[in-house]
Parts: sequence; C-alpha cells; structure tokens
Amino acid sequence: MRLPRIPGFDQEAFEKYFKNTGMLFVGRIGSLVIKMIVGISVANYLGRGNNGILAGGTVYIYFFSAIATLGLDQFIVKELHAFPENRDQILGTSFWMKVFAGFCCIPLIWAAFHIYPAKGTPYSYVLILSFIGVIQAFTVIDSYFQSQVKSKYIMQVQIVGNLVSAAVKMALILTKMPLVWFVYTYAFDFVLISVGYYFTYQRTDRDIFKWTYNSILAKKLLNYSWPLIISGIMVALYMKIDAIMLQNIKGVKEAGAYDTVAKLSEAWNFVPSVIVTSLFPAILNARRDDADRYKKRIQHLYDLMVYLSVPVAIVITFASPLIYKLFKPEYAYAAPVLSVHIWSGVFVFLGAASGQYLIAENFNKLTFVRTGFGAIVNIVLNLILIPKMGMMGAAIATLVAYASATFFILVIPKVSAQGLMMLRSLFLISLFQKLIKH
Repeated sequence: MRLPRIPGFDQEAFEKYFKNTGMLFVGRIGSLVIKMIVGISVANYLGRGNNGILAGGTVYIYFFSAIATLGLDQFIVKELHAFPENRDQILGTSFWMKVFAGFCCIPLIWAAFHIYPAKGTPYSYVLILSFIGVIQAFTVIDSYFQSQVKSKYIMQVQIVGNLVSAAVKMALILTKMPLVWFVYTYAFDFVLISVGYYFTYQRTDRDIFKWTYNSILAKKLLNYSWPLIISGIMVALYMKIDAIMLQNIKGVKEAGAYDTVAKLSEAWNFVPSVIVTSLFPAILNARRDDADRYKKRIQHLYDLMVYLSVPVAIVITFASPLIYKLFKPEYAYAAPVLSVHIWSGVFVFLGAASGQYLIAENFNKLTFVRTGFGAIVNIVLNLILIPKMGMMGAAIATLVAYASATFFILVIPKVSAQGLMMLRSLFLISLFQKLIKH
C-alpha cells in the first residue's frame, strides 16, 4: 500500500522514514500505555505524600541527565550518517565519554542535593538513582539504529523492557512493599533497557567489544555538543525546577499530586523527538542537495508538530476530569492543573523541531541561550505564583516558560525567520495556504 503524498517530501524517501517513525511510534505508544496504567497504580498505592517523596528524588537525576548524556545523541546520528565506516570508533568513543560523565554526575548530584535539598526526600534515595547516569551510556546503541533507520529494534527493546518493569512494579504493589523498593525499580528500568540494547546490538556482524575510543573524535564531539549540554541543563531547570520548588514551598503532598499532572502532560513529549530523529537524515539530505526542498521540509515539520500537539491539548483539556477519576479522590483537585499544563506540549513540539534546525545549521550555541531564557522565566514565575496558587501557579509558569523559550529565536536576526515559520504553523496560516492551492 502506498502512503499518501506529502508536498515537499520525496515519495520513496518519505515512505522509508515514515515507516521507521511508525515503528518508533508503535514502541513508544505501547510503552506509554503500559507506563500510564502502572504509573496510576503506583501513585494510588503510594498516595500523594510518598509519591511526592519519590518524585523529589528523580528530579535531581533529571537535572544532571544533560551532563550524563553529554548532548551527544543527535551528533552520534550525524557522525554515523556521514562516516558509517567508522561505526565502532564513533560508538565506542561516545560510550566511554558517557560512562565517564555518568560517574562525574554522582558527586555533582550529591552537591546539588545538599545545596538545595528536596524537603522530605532522603539522600539515600537520590544516591540510588544517581547511578542511572552511568547505566544510560548504552543509549548510544539507540542512536546507531536511528542512523540506520531501523527503529523496530528499539521498539522491541522498549516494549519488552516496559512489560518486565510493569510486572515488577505491580508485584511490589500486590506484596505491599515499602517506598524504597520503588526507588530501586526506577533505577532497574534503565538497567533493563541497557541490557536489551546490548543483546540487540550483538546480533549479526555487530560486536560491542570491537568498540574503540579515539581522543581526537571525543574532542570533536565535545566541541559540537557542549552548547547542548548547557542547553540540556537549562531545559532540565525549566522543565523540573517547578517540581522541587513546589515540594519545598507547599510540601510533598502537593508535589505528589503535581507529579501526576507532569507525567500525564509530558507523556506525549516523546512524539516530537521520534518524528524529528526519524526525519533528521531526510532533512540533512535536503540541506545538502536542494535549498528550497530543505526550507519546505522544515516548514512541513513545523506544520506537523502543530497538527499533532494542538488536538491532543484540546482533548486533554476537556477530558482531564475523566482522567482523574482513575486516581484516588485525593488527586482529583489536580485535574484543572492538567488542563493548563498540557498546552505547554504545543511549544515542546515546536521547540524540538526548531532545535533540529539549529543543529543542522550548527547554531548550537543558540540552543542554550533560548533555553536559559526559558529557565529564568520559569524560576521567576514559580517564585511569584507557587506561594499564591500552588501547583496551578507551577503549571502556568511552565506554560509561559516553554512558549518564551521556543519563540525566543524571533529576537535573533539570523534565525528569526524560523520563528516566523513556526508562527505560520501555529496560527494555521500554512494550512490555509495549502487548502487554497488545492
């Protein structure tokens, strides 16, 4: 069966990348359904207080995830796309860079916790979770399969890993295990995925033990990625600082309720990353071969982000009271907060697409400039709104911060055209023009 034609995309190439994206979607949607069912069960079992304590521990890991990953994932894909013959050197260098960075994060997380501790969350929980940074080094294998447009392998690992993880968590609930066991299982999730990546990569002619480290390549990758490391830290700040500020200002119960909002709202944020990473090779090819096609593909990508994110936001806005009927009554008051928070996803989608453009054009430094601006906006608004409005204030601050960060490029002359293109998509101008032409 032929896939429908989309203006600006070569039919054969589009079918290849669409099918790859489709495989990623199957894996992620399957994982999402499993995680949502288990997440609701865990939240109901733990209650707002314990759920807030657990969430407080995971925030610190998120803060330093950018350092642990070194912002390398997209550059690994880019290097493998350009130099496929250097596969073992690219993967080996990236892997050992991530392992080293992961170990470096452990004392950094300790310092961050002691400078600004999450009230009610023991450091022992944070320490257990700190080792996730080392474990996640195996995600370089994910980047390899993305570069090969063979995401079905990633799908298989994710689905199996999430099924096993779900079974473990449900067993803990049925046996009424204490909170600390859920901390261990959170770290265990990353172990499962890493083991899955390892065995998947070892098939056919691939061998992880042939990976080699090259210091020159490491410097090259780090030179490209350091702006994304800083950008990732800023992203973590403006995505998660609200959670820890809410916990310290309003307590663990409020944080526990808000954690359900954030997880439900952000559950869809994998969609732009799947689309963008799958279409990145096609976008790079267009940039190399045809400037007009390149521009069209970027515009179509922005259009697609809006077509996907706005309908989801509208549905969740009206469905939030029904969604919270799945939770215990103590969580019900979080439904209106979800109706606000979900709209931040629109700007996450557009930001992911424009971020890909910045990488393609080597405007990497701009990524941390705009995310830094978003982080400042979020922190300031959280300080003002959380004491007055609780978690609704946190949701409003997040929404404004995401929008501010995404459209910050409007004030930067050399990329302001991208901001205008996003506005064309957001206000459906591009869609209306296509309808008129047809």
